[in-house]
Amino acid sequence: MKKLLFTLLLTSCISFAQDGLTQSSIQAVLTGNQLQVVQLAEAFPEEKYDWRPAEGISSVGEALLHVAGANYFLASKLGFTPPEDVDIMKLSKITGKENIIAALKKSNEFVLKNITKVEDGTLDEEVDFGFMKSNKLGGLLAIMEHNGEHKGQLIAYARTNGVVPPWSK
Repeated sequence: MKKLLFTLLLTSCISFAQDGLTQSSIQAVLTGNQLQVVQLAEAFPEEKYDWRPAEGISSVGEALLHVAGANYFLASKLGFTPPEDVDIMKLSKITGKENIIAALKKSNEFVLKNITKVEDGTLDEEVDFGFMKSNKLGGLLAIMEHNGEHKGQLIAYARTNGVVPPWSK
């Protein structure tokens, strides 16, 4: 009987420890990506924020604001309302290195705070993101992947402009 009780207790503890595992794992990877994107944003000199590799391609500042906007957009599709003082439609109008970095950091904090609020039992619920239909898990992964995608873009921008990513020095 003691073995049975111990086994049941151990099984319930392991099961409990798994709650939110997906969300916390995504949050951990995303935290690293976001940190590096912010480090790149800080490493670029202000005069390079308008630099773009070619006409019609996002500038450094535009790419950073795109990441911020996507953080809010994707999280809103998962049911999280952006802060009242954030107008997603006006994010692209923000100028100046300090203001762009502040907007990016605020969006990062918002999305990180809300990832773990997605309940395990809802991860398979379908969501229409406008550009794709997926489940909530797919939405969380899209947030993580999108940040990683633009981290790569910004690394290329940095190297092209003689800016060394701070973590590789």
